[in-house]
Amino acid sequence: MDESNLMVDLVEEQIVRGNLRWLANFSEIHRNYQLGDLRIQLYAFGGLEEKGFLLSRLFSALVTPKYKVHLVTCTSSEFNHQSLRKLVTTCKGKFDKEDWIFLALIQDKPIERSLKKTIESLGDRTVGIEAYSLASKERVVSENVLGKGFEKQLKLSSPVFEAFDLPDYVKSFTLVFAISTLFLFTLQLFFAIPVFSLSIVPVTLLLLFLFSIIAGHALYKSRFKTTLQLTTEGFDMRKGKSSVMKKWADFRDVAIYITPRRETCLRLYGKDETFDLPLSRVGLSRKEAYNMIKQMLK
Repeated sequence: MDESNLMVDLVEEQIVRGNLRWLANFSEIHRNYQLGDLRIQLYAFGGLEEKGFLLSRLFSALVTPKYKVHLVTCTSSEFNHQSLRKLVTTCKGKFDKEDWIFLALIQDKPIERSLKKTIESLGDRTVGIEAYSLASKERVVSENVLGKGFEKQLKLSSPVFEAFDLPDYVKSFTLVFAISTLFLFTLQLFFAIPVFSLSIVPVTLLLLFLFSIIAGHALYKSRFKTTLQLTTEGFDMRKGKSSVMKKWADFRDVAIYITPRRETCLRLYGKDETFDLPLSRVGLSRKEAYNMIKQMLK
């Protein structure tokens, strides 16, 4: 699996998880979609209508525009002015005049200056473009309204997986709350500061609770939060401020491993070592991650 296909998989994952719902409610996704005489790697279709409770649906029916929204994701070794113009023209000819069109372009080579200027100066109000270079890691977006909105919602970058781990956050919160409580007891015991007198105990505990929520989250990010970045060459796993980088070439096989604490990992087998990727801590699907990494090891 090359990195461009991995990026397309991640765009699909963002749509399925609802990460792009502020752009539109996408209801259909097609892979290898034929658009005119162009083969599109991923095409998603949706609208602006809300599908929530009664008031949301009523507001949507009376106020929300009935535009259709199209998200087209294409990969190439390199896009240029001509290929971009052909893609835009094909989309405009295929879709209705007032439809919104979002184009996600993923290319292997660095983005040429001429293409960058063409994208940034796009004047069509119904088209938003975001381009990403796998070589230079550069993102370029159209400067119109749709382009700026597209940039905020779609994260075209090297694949990074992370998830909020509640047990580790509770551990951080408890640790901060315990240390703060001990500190206040020390003030009262040795300096006669009445922080735990009966008249102010509820206020003191509330302030401690609020402080521990904020400080606990900061501690969680700096000590426990786990992120996993994947490329075709290898991966970078970070826990807090520590980082471990490995190459796929160092490993020969992979297996699904269940830890004694019932956490799901992918165990990578190398010549002299094994390494566990914590799927449950970074929000990766077991089946998809196993198949993806299995292909990379080949």
